[in-house]
Amino acid sequence: MQTLKENVIDILLKSKYITNEQLQKAIELQKEKSIPLRRVLIEQGIITEDMLLSLLSEQLFIPTLHLTKYKFDASIVNLVPERTARQYNLIPLSRMGNTLTVAMSDPLNIFALDDLRTLTGCNIDIVLSPEDEISKTIDMQYHIDSIEIQNMLDEATLSTQDSEKDVELLRPEEIELSSAARESEEAPIVKLVNLMISQAINKRASDIHIEPERDCLRIRYRIDGALHDIFKVPKMRQNAVLARIKIISNLDITENRIPQDGRFKVRIENKEVDFRVSGLPTVFGQKFVLRALDKSNLSIGLETLGFSEVPMKIFKEAIAKPFGMILVTGPTGSGKSTTLYSVLSQLNTPERNIITVEDPVEYQLEGITQIQVKPDIGLDFASGLRSLLRQSPDVIMIGEIRDSETADIAIKAALTGQLVFSTLHTNDAISSITRLIDMGIEPFLVASSLVMLCAQRLARKICLKCRKPVAVADEFLKKIGFKTEEQVTFYASEGCKYCNNTGFYGRVAVLEAVLIDDVIREMIIKKVS
Repeated sequence: MQTLKENVIDILLKSKYITNEQLQKAIELQKEKSIPLRRVLIEQGIITEDMLLSLLSEQLFIPTLHLTKYKFDASIVNLVPERTARQYNLIPLSRMGNTLTVAMSDPLNIFALDDLRTLTGCNIDIVLSPEDEISKTIDMQYHIDSIEIQNMLDEATLSTQDSEKDVELLRPEEIELSSAARESEEAPIVKLVNLMISQAINKRASDIHIEPERDCLRIRYRIDGALHDIFKVPKMRQNAVLARIKIISNLDITENRIPQDGRFKVRIENKEVDFRVSGLPTVFGQKFVLRALDKSNLSIGLETLGFSEVPMKIFKEAIAKPFGMILVTGPTGSGKSTTLYSVLSQLNTPERNIITVEDPVEYQLEGITQIQVKPDIGLDFASGLRSLLRQSPDVIMIGEIRDSETADIAIKAALTGQLVFSTLHTNDAISSITRLIDMGIEPFLVASSLVMLCAQRLARKICLKCRKPVAVADEFLKKIGFKTEEQVTFYASEGCKYCNNTGFYGRVAVLEAVLIDDVIREMIIKKVS
């Protein structure tokens, strides 16, 4: 029997879609990149995926099916283990008697068909589907235990009796997720939310997005900076899920019109994780984002953050200064707070008085005084900062400099003997100087108070379990300023179970650090561009 590659070649040559010359070039590229020939042909624009599927279907007498609108039954999907589905790029569709219909991208893989027959004990019928659609469907269907969730949703009854029982159960701030006994007594919605939280922690998610849509409640996890669709909850269960989130976050469950902020703490496998909760009213109901704050991610000291040598040296030099201001800039979610908390953990010794003003307090650290900003009662950054200066602090951390009043007090604190840490939202380190001057701070005050500026980003690290060496073109390396005479091996990851088939596992902080020396001070005072 011909392989899929041989079939594709035959079909294309017969249909005169491709010349021998194009084919040879595509085969060379395929060997070089180690990817299937059909993907090379599509990427090179020689043929579209739909046209290729149609030709294969015609030649092999196998029907085609697009999976985007197909409704999957979790019990059918689970007849085939996730590992097998990913290995052969296939997904079960339906079962009639002893015949299982499966969507595949390579219908001529006899090993796949043999394995499926052995695993399921069924005869196998095949339909052809695009490779990418099958991969996305596998991600959607196997990401979480679909049967368990479906059972919970089917069980879920929203009677008043259940609601009252939930409210009573949930008064304590801490929820024990790992206790199977207690979980079995709880209502299905409670179990669903607990499962969602524990899955997020196990998958290393930094945020859980709970998003009401027109016909469902969509759940997404942010893993290593990228959002992934996990599962959808039927619309009729939306209010129950959102009410549960509000109850554990100690929010007003009757209020749906204004943004809400709360927090809760869970214990899972002897590890405590804080969640910061933000609710926002949208057209289809309140959207919630749960930010996971895992204290075990905080490093004691800068060495463990993964900064490269030169910025690390500059940072260490700056925090050794007795007073002055250190600013960390970068967009939301770039790890600024984690860097600052790691520095504070290092400075947290009995002889130092460390006070922070934050909105909200992200990580609760022992030995450090932390103030939560409450603008509704007049406790904003400026008033909190003004009051804490009377507490004789040695080190101050301000969550964010948002206005000229906060900036002014922070600068004065840095000039009068305190080491001040704060964050700003700018694109690079040097822009912080312009931002402070735009806020109305005199250039001579900026020059004399600043010690160091740094900008930070988080870069995804490729998965070490599935990485493979790749060839990178010299022209590209020259373009990005890499010295091509150096003998370096480059790697790319294909994706495996360990990294959730993303090809990435974990992130590393990339830091741009600028130490303010006499030359820069003079330039600030002279208002140089």
